[in-house]
Formats: sequence, C-alpha cells, structure tokens
Amino acid sequence: MRPLASIRLVFLAAALAGVASTALADVYTGRVVAIADGDTLTVLDKAKVQRKVRLSGIDAPEKRQSFGTVSRKHLADLVFGKTVTVAYRKIDRYGRQIGVVRVGEIDANLAQIRAGLAWHYKHYEREQPPDERAAYAAEERNARENKRGLWGDAKPIAPWDFRRHR
Repeated sequence: MRPLASIRLVFLAAALAGVASTALADVYTGRVVAIADGDTLTVLDKAKVQRKVRLSGIDAPEKRQSFGTVSRKHLADLVFGKTVTVAYRKIDRYGRQIGVVRVGEIDANLAQIRAGLAWHYKHYEREQPPDERAAYAAEERNARENKRGLWGDAKPIAPWDFRRHR
C-alpha cells in the first residue's frame, strides 16, 4: 500500500471512531437535585435513581479556589431543580458519569466556559467530538479575550494546578 493511501485510511478510521463514540453515548433525562461545584452535579432520573455527573470537557475552579463559589452558583442558577438531558460516554474512577448536560437547548458545560467560570479541559479534549471540542476552545478564547469571570484575574490558577499543589 502506498504511504499516502495508508495515511488516508488512518484518518478515515479516526473520523469513524469519533462518530462511533458520539453515537455510543447513553442519554437520559432527570431533575438536578444537587450541585457539588462548578462541574459536578446530581441528577434524579425517572426511575428515582440519583446519578452523579461530571461535566465533560470542562474543569471548574475548586470550592476553596478563587471563583469556585461563583462557578458553582452559576451552574446552580442554570440547572438546579430543572429537568436536564445527560449524554455520557464513560464513568470515571469516582463512579461519576462524564457527560454533557443540557437544559433545553443550552449546553450547561459550554455555558460555564462562556461565562468565564471554567476552563476547556484540554487534557481530555480527544474524548470530545470535533465540533464540541472546537466550540469549547473558541468559547474559552472569547472569555479570556473579554476577561469574563476568572479571566479578569491577572493570573488565574487552573484547577488541575490548584489540586496538584494542595
């Protein structure tokens, strides 16, 4: 096989894998009954089962970190007590579903970034579909440029750095 043809096959396989991962997401609806922080919440599904959900593609400030309380409040104002749709693809080591939370047509994950109250979590961006990854990255750039939320700080500390130094 010619090198160019094999490269094309690799890209085709990667593209199909991205489509497959999107298609394999489990989706359910429920009511948000708790907000732990700016990127973690609890949903009570229709079977009355509580599910912990970690918002995928973002990392919000920790509770004890600057903007941690503001980030949590913004998420609460957006989704607490409301019916949401959760699309998740995996479960993390803490048993939380990692997914996108939507209230109506609003992507709550993206809304946290847009408000300047979460980072696009680039460490895991390969797990995002390409269109979602691009949207989250663009919203973070926009929030940074406009100094919204935590980007108004001279040197905001990323949550992963905050956790590492604790």
